[in-house]
Amino acid sequence: MNTPSDARFWDRASRKYAKRAVADPAGYERTLDRTRALLKPGHQVLELGCGTGTTALRLAGDVQSYLATDFSPEMIEIAKEKHAASPIPGLTFRAATAETLAAEPGSFDVVLGFNYLHLVRDLPATLRRIHALLAPDGLFISKTPCLGDMNPLIRMALLPAMQAIGMAPYAGAFRASELAKRLETAGFEVLITENHATKGNQTRPYIAARKRP
Repeated sequence: MNTPSDARFWDRASRKYAKRAVADPAGYERTLDRTRALLKPGHQVLELGCGTGTTALRLAGDVQSYLATDFSPEMIEIAKEKHAASPIPGLTFRAATAETLAAEPGSFDVVLGFNYLHLVRDLPATLRRIHALLAPDGLFISKTPCLGDMNPLIRMALLPAMQAIGMAPYAGAFRASELAKRLETAGFEVLITENHATKGNQTRPYIAARKRP
């Protein structure tokens, strides 16, 4: 779940965000390759927090249908501009969150959430909704900054200061171990936990989890 103020922050940041280079290109490519290995041509995929559509444009051609969503309408507009320049059949962009998406339970074979879970304000509720959206044995694939595992100065001093002056968005602080427990509580079986970073400490685990009945 997110608030209107969350969307406004990302709306304001959208154009600068779109121009920003990927911080760890090799790590990003590893994430794409690992995800492609888990996708099948007949899959119906939902991406949450797609931003300006970079990942969606890279992965959508490997599956039957790909719905990419973000809670920032401005981010979605940029993604649509990119898509218009390089159309991919089966790819759709829509302004929505897991909670507001109009979709029947069990609609998707795979749900992706890259750099998304730390931005939601009610993580247990969001995970339950993702579980509901997945088909039986569906996969939830995520890569999440776990602020609880980062330098305490960032979590306790720098981030709050930046948030106070509108320079940083809401961000939940939890450890990777806590995220794994939340996934299990929401009805998932964690299958894969990997480090795709090529530099620095691992604080952004790549996790693939299967929906349990």
